[in-house]
Amino acid sequence: MKAYTHYPLTPLIHKWVTGLTEERNLLFEAIEQYQSPINIQHTKPFKENIKGYIEVFEKYGLDYKIFFARKANKSRCFVRKAAKLNQGVDTASYRELAQALELGLNKEHLISTAAVKNKKLISLCVANHIPIIIDNLDECKLIQAVSEELNANATVIVRLSGFQYVGNTLPTRFGFHLGEATEFIESSFGEAGIFNRLTYSGLHFHLNGYSISQRGECLLQSIKLIDSLNEKGIETKSLDFGGGILMNYLQDKNQYAAFMQGLKASVLHQIPAITYQHDPLGMVILEGTIYGEPTVYPYYNEVNKASFLDEVLNYKNDQGQPIHELIKVRNLQIRIEPGRSALDQAGITVAKVAFRRKDTDGEWLFGLEMNRTQLKSGSSDFLLDPIHVPKFKSENPEKTYGYLVGAYCLEQEQLLKRKIEFDQFPEVGDLIVFVNTAGYMMHFYESEAHLFELAENLVYHSDSHTFTLDEETKALSQET
Repeated sequence: MKAYTHYPLTPLIHKWVTGLTEERNLLFEAIEQYQSPINIQHTKPFKENIKGYIEVFEKYGLDYKIFFARKANKSRCFVRKAAKLNQGVDTASYRELAQALELGLNKEHLISTAAVKNKKLISLCVANHIPIIIDNLDECKLIQAVSEELNANATVIVRLSGFQYVGNTLPTRFGFHLGEATEFIESSFGEAGIFNRLTYSGLHFHLNGYSISQRGECLLQSIKLIDSLNEKGIETKSLDFGGGILMNYLQDKNQYAAFMQGLKASVLHQIPAITYQHDPLGMVILEGTIYGEPTVYPYYNEVNKASFLDEVLNYKNDQGQPIHELIKVRNLQIRIEPGRSALDQAGITVAKVAFRRKDTDGEWLFGLEMNRTQLKSGSSDFLLDPIHVPKFKSENPEKTYGYLVGAYCLEQEQLLKRKIEFDQFPEVGDLIVFVNTAGYMMHFYESEAHLFELAENLVYHSDSHTFTLDEETKALSQET
């Protein structure tokens, strides 16, 4: 067996995070006050990301609306910031919508895309004139019933499925099939429709994955549907292609490629483990052969955020016309629902070292006062090197390699499955900072198992170098 080789994955780090980790006392004081772990949010990067999208839309003179996908992070500060930027919020539950209304957002800034919409949520939408993204006939029936009960009409946007791409249908469990949508919309809405309390307003789709060309083809097929509806006298006001806009987490493309190559060698036991017990991160190993690829987010992307949007809008039809021209000439409002990419660099998670020990294989384990649900998404691992913030800097530091583990009583309780390099040996009381966790990592799967309390959510104010609890920032946060 070869000697261990470390494969670093160096993250991009916003200067506000660098400043905080260098000004260590503020972090240690926050951990002492609020206990480990804590989530720290900063709205400046969020504003930068949203403005990047705005610049692309305005470059092409488009009517547009950006709806921040609230499900990606539960902190209220981002809802307020979206409103201050005159953009919207995509809500996926009753509480998300109710909070947004409590914070003063109006109907032009809100939509509901919840996968399951019960009567309570639909009643809130109808009473407040919030557009509802409809997904199935049962939703339509319930919206009709609620609208009759409240003696009000509901605005609906139809979610589409059944798009064709390179000869195949893109699979999804959501939406009305594209081939049936014209007849469905024509017969369902308006005074003569089956659901005469529902007013059709626009089209929506959301794709799994991150393909630019898939989004381009689906937009072109949606525009054909819009033209078909227009011929029947049915106006479409908006076209929304959802989220899935790539972002970039890493500094170095070569590091990412080297790690992926090293991972495959590691899971075949050709080199020492670079993940805990040679974890394949979602790949399948049968009789010495690897099947599939790691089930992780594509962490390095040269085309990301604003440039990703720009390429989608410049995707061309068979006549060479770019999508932005097709949208503009039809007077459509183009909409997106970024979640992860809107939150790029907008949050970190900080936890305290509780213990150090070796496992039965002789690997160092560094236990943190947090659990794996507080740093978890649908990805098999979070592929970023954390920042070690020691309480006291060693005069003679030596590099150490080991794994970060959490507080749940499970053998599988690894916070990161990758082996991590530390410039000096972690001591009890040191801090570990996980960077760029605002998008889906800190909130999407968090759990109170073992009766552990959820992490506090703080908002960082760079002008005063202070924190406030997210719930308290309504009056306190004046940052623009």
